[in-house]
Amino acid sequence: MSTSPEADFDLEKLFLPSWAQETPAANRYAKYTGNEGAPRGFEDRSGGRRPPRRDGPRPEGRGPGRSGPGAPQGARPGGPRRDGGQPQRPGGDFRRDDRGFQRNRDERREPVIALPEINVALMPDDKGVDSLSRQIKMSGRSFPLFDIAQMILQKPERQTVRFSVKKKPDGQPVQPLFLCAVDDTLWLSEEEAVGHVLGKHFGLFYQAEKTPTDPPKGTYTFVAQCGMSGVILGPPNYHDYQNQLHRLHAERFSRMPFEAFKARVKIVKEEAVVKKWIEDQSNKTEYICLNVPEAAKLPDREAVDKHFREVHFANIIKPVEQHTLSGAASRQLRSPGLQRLVRHAWEEQKRFPLQIATVLSQQFAGHGLQFFKVNKTVTHVSVARPHFLDMDATPVSDQVKRIVQFINATPKCNRRQLVETLSPTPPAAPIPVVAPTEAAPAGEAPKPPAASEPTPEQASIIGDLHWLIHQGHVIEFANGLLETAKKPLPRPPRPPKAEPKPAAAPAAAAAEGHAETAAPPAEAANGIVSAPAGDAVVEAAAVADAPTPETPAPSPVEAPVAPVEPAVESPHEPAPN
Repeated sequence: MSTSPEADFDLEKLFLPSWAQETPAANRYAKYTGNEGAPRGFEDRSGGRRPPRRDGPRPEGRGPGRSGPGAPQGARPGGPRRDGGQPQRPGGDFRRDDRGFQRNRDERREPVIALPEINVALMPDDKGVDSLSRQIKMSGRSFPLFDIAQMILQKPERQTVRFSVKKKPDGQPVQPLFLCAVDDTLWLSEEEAVGHVLGKHFGLFYQAEKTPTDPPKGTYTFVAQCGMSGVILGPPNYHDYQNQLHRLHAERFSRMPFEAFKARVKIVKEEAVVKKWIEDQSNKTEYICLNVPEAAKLPDREAVDKHFREVHFANIIKPVEQHTLSGAASRQLRSPGLQRLVRHAWEEQKRFPLQIATVLSQQFAGHGLQFFKVNKTVTHVSVARPHFLDMDATPVSDQVKRIVQFINATPKCNRRQLVETLSPTPPAAPIPVVAPTEAAPAGEAPKPPAASEPTPEQASIIGDLHWLIHQGHVIEFANGLLETAKKPLPRPPRPPKAEPKPAAAPAAAAAEGHAETAAPPAEAANGIVSAPAGDAVVEAAAVADAPTPETPAPSPVEAPVAPVEPAVESPHEPAPN
């Protein structure tokens, strides 16, 4: 058997590329030391060159890790420390990311933009609340209030957003709010509102008219073009170039910083693009005023902007203190500040929808719904509050007793289990086998019969269950589980309040012989005693070793007083409205 290396069979080597499978006869990079390009005078001991130190050559007498004779151990050159940490490196604080690239932390930090000083309130839509109230009343089920609030936050169509301004102590708004009457949009400044109207609804107020004119003089071989919209701005040395650049940014890209927009402008040298710009400049554009008593022509867009502010601004754009938009319309706002404000309010409510739940409780209460808490934690809304049914003291039918007893004996049961247990559905009749005909050819399975209607006994059980739910004796939760209202638990007695003893009788009254002697208090069964003392009643704890006075026999005329039952507490605590 041959043992030459050529006979070896290595799977890993076979799957490598051809240049990796070859065994180099000699090291092709032996003459390279890795220090090529280093400045003269910085050669290492191996004969190559090494780069200079960033902090300069170390002076004699200074050991490694020391920046001076009296420097503490572990000190490093490169600048003073920041807040007791590592020394600041020149050029910024560089750190390596996950891919090994050095990045400056200071450059990556984006400035935090403050939110506008405007109040934003997210509320449920009135039509949606009406539909939910009807559904709760018809089904009789109890739904968690905060789950309904989260469901409303899922879609903008279920919400309404109310904007209101904040006012200073002198009554002036901190941040003004402007309403465009054309499309019912809100803006934070007059410039934003005017730019929106002239950009989106220009044809309602003005009409552009082009007339031939002399083409621009000179020879142009390249033009500037917007890299996002494709609008040709003209040569950078043209006299109207800066006006075109700022106008395009204000009309279409006002939300982008001007320097970022300017960086997207590119230089195009194509002959067709240059020719198209020359043709556009060969026509003069004038603007005819519409919806005005006297027709007029304006020479440029600056005149249009001035005319709009003088004639149409007061009727189209108005300052408001409060305005309500639908959830879908609030998501379509074009003002960058209001967009961030609505997004921030939605995220806050998504985290904990207290504002939505508060408004929901008020709206549900207006529709006659009730609230209660399960285990004193989760607030539910239902048609009735839980009310314990004492079947020993309340006359009810035998079927109602069976329903309550089944729910108590079967935890986590639902309506179907209840009906099937108390009144089972009779077995369905067998389906007769029919020979295949033209109407039902062979190979087609017969259609199953439609779902049978409940029997009279089942309908009676469903009716009694409906009555129990609407009276609060039975609770049907949103997941379909049934539970009876529990018997209230007795509350612990309240501790007595110790009242101060009355002052002693004046000496003058004692001298006249009209002083009254207080009778000894009588001990009660619960350890609390009370006795009249003038016009006040004093309550104190009885002494354990005090002798018990004889109790006189009750008069035959007086009737014994019935004991007062203690207050009770229910596990389904009614929630405060």
